[in-house]
Amino acid sequence: MRRIATIGVYGFTAGAFLEKLADGGVGLLLDLRQRRGVRGPDYSWANSARLQRALAAADIGYRHVKELAPTTELRHLQYREDDRQGVGKRNRIALAPEYAERYTREILDPFDLGALVAELPDGSAVAALFCVERDPEACHRALVAERLRAEHGLPVTNIHPG
Repeated sequence: MRRIATIGVYGFTAGAFLEKLADGGVGLLLDLRQRRGVRGPDYSWANSARLQRALAAADIGYRHVKELAPTTELRHLQYREDDRQGVGKRNRIALAPEYAERYTREILDPFDLGALVAELPDGSAVAALFCVERDPEACHRALVAERLRAEHGLPVTNIHPG
């Protein structure tokens, strides 16, 4: 049976990230980021080329699903709401309602999740939806995961640091 996990960058070291993926049975990482980099030395391991090398060494597949990444305009909409609430994206705990509605309508609704599901690993391997935010509720990956659960019956687990 196909299964989904979600995981973010924040709160992990490179080693802990790979360990959690292995412990969770992840065989494929689906990168849902538009820009596949993270600022700052603490998270340079999550920049695309480095991450892909580390995943390959751990025998974990990688796929960039740019079509499910939020647009720059949508990201800026969320940043404005973060500013209004006085939170940074590294400690955001929820998505702005307008962001969630627009992401769903503009990105998720037109995307063919059935085709993506057909490409997921069968059997015991898990596919992990990946972005940067620590908490899935603060990230668009939770919207994708919920749609996969609701429409395709895929069980979802969230992988947290620590």
